[in-house]
Amino acid sequence: MTGSIEGLERFDSPGKGRGLRVTRPFKVGELLFSCPAYSHVLSVKERGCYCEFCFTRTQHLARCGKCKKAFYCNVKCQKGDWAMHKLECSAMVAFGENWCPSELSRLVARILAKKKMQKERCICEKMLLIGEMQSHTEDEDNEKREMTEADIAGLHRFYSKHLDVPDHKELLTLFSQVACNGFTIEDDELSHLGTAVYPDMALINHSCLPSVIVTFKGTSAEVRAVQDMKPGDEVLISYIDLLYPTDDRNNRLRESYYFICDCQECKSKSKDKAKLKVRKQRDSIEPDVINNMVRYARKTIRDLDSVPPPSELLEMCEQSLEEMGAVFDDSNVYMLHMMYQAMGICMYMQDLDGAIRYGEKLLKPYSHLYPPYSLNVSSVYLKLGRLYLGLERQSACTSAVKKAMAIMEVAHGKDHFYIEELRKMIAQK
Repeated sequence: MTGSIEGLERFDSPGKGRGLRVTRPFKVGELLFSCPAYSHVLSVKERGCYCEFCFTRTQHLARCGKCKKAFYCNVKCQKGDWAMHKLECSAMVAFGENWCPSELSRLVARILAKKKMQKERCICEKMLLIGEMQSHTEDEDNEKREMTEADIAGLHRFYSKHLDVPDHKELLTLFSQVACNGFTIEDDELSHLGTAVYPDMALINHSCLPSVIVTFKGTSAEVRAVQDMKPGDEVLISYIDLLYPTDDRNNRLRESYYFICDCQECKSKSKDKAKLKVRKQRDSIEPDVINNMVRYARKTIRDLDSVPPPSELLEMCEQSLEEMGAVFDDSNVYMLHMMYQAMGICMYMQDLDGAIRYGEKLLKPYSHLYPPYSLNVSSVYLKLGRLYLGLERQSACTSAVKKAMAIMEVAHGKDHFYIEELRKMIAQK
C-alpha cells in the first residue's frame, strides 16, 4: 500500500508514465518535500574531507581504526554507518591499492544490504518502492551492457564475502534502475560528492522547462519550486545540463535515459539561435562552415573526457577557443563549455587571474541561457567570489557572493547551512 506526501499526488503523466503533481499552490522557493536517501555513498575522492555517513564537511574527522580510509564526524556517525561500511572495511584492507569498485557498484552493494535489513517500507518510499523504479535493461546497447557487466564483476570481486548477491538477471535490473534513477549529490559549487537513490524522487519526470529544483542537505534531497505552481501542475526537474541546444539535450536524454523530451522549449527551439550564435562578420558565414564547426566542437568536448595532464588540457581548451572563435560568438554554448573547462583547470593550477578571466566571460551568457534560479549560474558567482577573496578584491567578492546567494536562497532555502556560511563570509570581511 502506497503512502502520501502532503501537497503532492502520484498520477499517470500523459506520454511519460508515472509522475508527480501538486495538489495545492506552491510559491517560488517553497519546499515541496524533503526525502532522505534510501542508500548513499561518498565518492572515494572526497574521503578525508566529508563524513561518510552524513556528508558534513569539517576539518575534525575521526578515521576508521581498521581500514584507515573512512572518516566520520564522531562515534555516532561511525556507528550509524557501520552496517554499510563493514561491506567495504575489511575488503579495503585485504585488497589494498587494488580495491577499486565503481561508485555505482558501491551504491548497489549498499542497496542490497539495506534491502536485506529493511523489512518494512522505508520513509523515502512513501509513494514508490525501490523495486518499482524504472529499469531500461532491454534498451541498453552493447557498450552500456559491457559497462554493467564490468560493474557486476566488481561487485562479486569486492563484496561477495559480506553480501548475499542475487542472480545475474536481478543484478542487471538493479544496476539499470540505479543508473537511471540515481542522483549525484553535489556541493555549493556543483562538485561531485557522491551518489544516492531516493525512490519517491524517481517519480519526478524531466522537462527542459523545470518547475522545481533538487538540492541536498547532507544526504537528504530537497525539492523546491522555481516557478509558481498551481494545483494540478506536474513536478518536473531537469535530468541534464540545460545549457546546450535542443538536439544536444535530446541526444543526451536518449543516451542516458532512453527518451526524448517534447516540452515547449524542445518543440519551439526558441533559445537555439542564441545558444549557437555566430560571430558578426562583413560576409555571412556559410551554413556548411557553421555545421563543420559544430561537429568540431562536439568532438573536442568528447576528447576532453580522455583527461590528459592539466597543462595539456588547458592548451586544448585555448586552441579550441581560438579555432571556434573564428566562427562562433563568445556567447555560443560551445565556447562557453570550453571557457568553463579552462576556468576549472586554472583553479586547479592555482592560476587565480586566469580562472577569473574565464569565469567573468561566463556570467552574462549563463544568466541569459540558463533558466531562472540555476545552480550553474550561482556556482560560477560563488567560485568567482572565492577567487576574488583570494586576491583580496573585497568589493568584487561581496558582490559576487550576494548574487550567488540570491539564487541559492530560492534553490536551497534561506536556512541552509551553505547560506549561513556565505552570510558569515560576508560579515567577517
